[in-house]
Amino acid sequence: MIYQFVFRDITGASVAFSQFRGKVLLIVNTASACGLTPQYKELEELYEKYKSQGFEVIAFPCNQFAHQEPGSSEDILRFVREKYGVTFPVMEKSDVNGRSTNELFEYLKKSCPGFLVNNVKWNFTKFLSDHQSSLS
Repeated sequence: MIYQFVFRDITGASVAFSQFRGKVLLIVNTASACGLTPQYKELEELYEKYKSQGFEVIAFPCNQFAHQEPGSSEDILRFVREKYGVTFPVMEKSDVNGRSTNELFEYLKKSCPGFLVNNVKWNFTKFLSDHQSSLS
């Protein structure tokens, strides 16, 4: 289950995913220098519109795709806040593929029905977990 995981957010604070129990989660691997980066705007709009109804967006910055997230945690946080007004949780930069894949993405890739080849293909891949932690 998703709720067993604990990660550090972009500021270094510990985030227990158990706090998201009963919520709908949209988990996204992100990058600041990608053609898809403007999706931060739409993600923030979704978050603002539905957070009062138990919806969370959780971003995991990743530098694995064309090195499009090269900055430090401070750089990433400043960028997403200043350019896109992001208020949803942003975790520390981590890998979503390969030997160093963070545990959550390992779980997501193995558990998501229809997810082919067990690899994230690019930045801004999204995983949706309902309030009972079922994935799609």
